Amino acid sequence: MFYHVKELQFNARVSKPDPAFASLLLEQFGGANGELKAAMQYFVQAFTVRQPHPDQYDMLMDIATEEFSHLEIVGATIQMLLGPINGELKNAAEEAEIMQLLQGKAKKEDFIHNAMVNPQFFVLSGGGPTLTNSQGVPWNGSYVDANGDPTVDLRSNIAAESRAKIVYEYLMQFTDDPYVKETLSFLMTREVAHFQMFEAALQTIQPNFPPGVLQGDPRYSNSYFNMSNGVDVRGPWNEGKSPGLGETWQYVEEPFRHVVDSNGMIDHKTNGTDRTMKSVEKMDKTLSQERSKKVKAAVPKGENQWCEYPQDSL
Repeated sequence: MFYHVKELQFNARVSKPDPAFASLLLEQFGGANGELKAAMQYFVQAFTVRQPHPDQYDMLMDIATEEFSHLEIVGATIQMLLGPINGELKNAAEEAEIMQLLQGKAKKEDFIHNAMVNPQFFVLSGGGPTLTNSQGVPWNGSYVDANGDPTVDLRSNIAAESRAKIVYEYLMQFTDDPYVKETLSFLMTREVAHFQMFEAALQTIQPNFPPGVLQGDPRYSNSYFNMSNGVDVRGPWNEGKSPGLGETWQYVEEPFRHVVDSNGMIDHKTNGTDRTMKSVEKMDKTLSQERSKKVKAAVPKGENQWCEYPQDSL
């Protein structure tokens, strides 16, 4: 059950209208890394963990709901940045005064450019936020990543929060309004908070690497192929121990020759790891049974009910 409180989570303010920045801010309203994407991603992911992982469900729904509140903050800020444009667009009897907001030729030319690039923002919306990015591309459900496995989904969420944070960083460079910067800083900081929440939740699932259940073939999990000509660079991604499995990286200097000599990698040998096909198969079986048992045990046979009424907290 959703319950809307009319007050915003953060007291969004603007010092003056700025239609050009309002158009840019659409990126966080209906863009691929925006607040609607985050809200819908965590909302959708929550369904698969509701019964087997009720703790994860609670977290995902809480954060999804907060993201909807952030969408409201962004939408409110966009509307305030548009100033009286909504009213001016309804001024059909005489010449509108929108251009007076734009303070000079450069601003007017920028406004015209934005109207050409994203005509829906003003021409079709009547001067209100639209579920598009800053270029007028409509929001799309394909932005949502939900794979049904918390070790995968939580990593997607960590990445989503990272991308959203950097977009806010970039947006802050395009406005001088101290109130708007204050709002963007709040939203950016909440991305940092959510990043930490998802990271902590991932650590409660052990083992969580590699993502999913199957462990991977030990013949190929620690091979690094030098796939480009030029100066070769070595680092922790191709020498020393691998961060996830703790295996020793095997650097393949001549990939083509190696592929030919190993019969297309069929005869590639296991090196630099204690894992064997037998140990991997055992781990696959054990982890598969454990994860499957947890999910099956959480789903009752016969009649199933999503919630119990009343809740314990009432």
